[in-house]
Amino acid sequence: MSRPVLSAVLLSATLALTACGHAGAGAGAASPATAGDAYPVTVKNCGAEVTFAAPPERVVLLKSASVPFLRELDVLDRVTARAGQYPAGYYDEDTRAELDEIPLLTDRTDTAGHLQISRETVIGQEPDLVVGEVDNLSRGSLAAVGIPLLEEPGLCDEGLADPGFDDVEEQLRTYGRVFDRPEQAEAAVVDLRARVRAVEDRVGAGSGLSAAVLYPTVGGGTTYAYGTRSMAQPQLEAAGLENVFGNVDERVFEVTLEELLGRDPDVLVLLHGDGDPAAVEAAVADLPGAERLTALREGRVVTQLFNFTEPPTPLSVTGLENLVDRLEEVAP
Repeated sequence: MSRPVLSAVLLSATLALTACGHAGAGAGAASPATAGDAYPVTVKNCGAEVTFAAPPERVVLLKSASVPFLRELDVLDRVTARAGQYPAGYYDEDTRAELDEIPLLTDRTDTAGHLQISRETVIGQEPDLVVGEVDNLSRGSLAAVGIPLLEEPGLCDEGLADPGFDDVEEQLRTYGRVFDRPEQAEAAVVDLRARVRAVEDRVGAGSGLSAAVLYPTVGGGTTYAYGTRSMAQPQLEAAGLENVFGNVDERVFEVTLEELLGRDPDVLVLLHGDGDPAAVEAAVADLPGAERLTALREGRVVTQLFNFTEPPTPLSVTGLENLVDRLEEVAP
């Protein structure tokens, strides 16, 4: 395929796609062999090594999760196109304005919420980095035409074995190396760490309440719950809550109402992609027998947008702060 307008950076960039020896360990970590060295820079991502000859200048975003990282490093101006959904509720006014300036290729998704975009559309943007993997745009298919891809480690197939706020810090440092912003990354790490500690100090010993983090299907269908391999686990811990699915060694899984009733959480945290939060609450409340759930009977329900919990990003810290604020309202 002829691509005469490709930048010299893209043409010279190399990708080494070799599997990591330990799934989930250091999925977004910088490669020790190149730490602190000048370009080329190699980072590990989802079991692959991705090498950059220079900082990316033409980035295509296919998911919203990476926006807060790029914003923290002040490199959103490197994004030349985006696709998918970017709910306004995630961003402050300045970030929304910056996103609005980036051309939107498509926001079309299938019934499962997966982005529908052609490989040709993305390649036609001549990116030197694609952020976010979708079904028909795998790392290998993009590597075949010289385009590197980065995904949030928490969304990799292997996921994270023990996710936490330290994964947010590590991913910030990874992006800092990729975009030649190491000092900005460290400053952001210090700020985010202080915010988490402030919440933990505020919560103290905790409320003694239990909680479940769910992703209901609006309009009827499967309800999903989050276990110890999700960012929901450390977020609930920092908020002083006990995850009723804290013994489930999975990121996300289907759950029945009977299972929920058996564990009967004091608090429900309901995640959703976009739209009316009331519809998300109704998706649980309308389940036959749901009125027996303690959290519903006592009005301890918190609804928030998905990226405020998953995957580990700076928005997870904001989501933690929002969760504690809401808990003070519904569970004083």
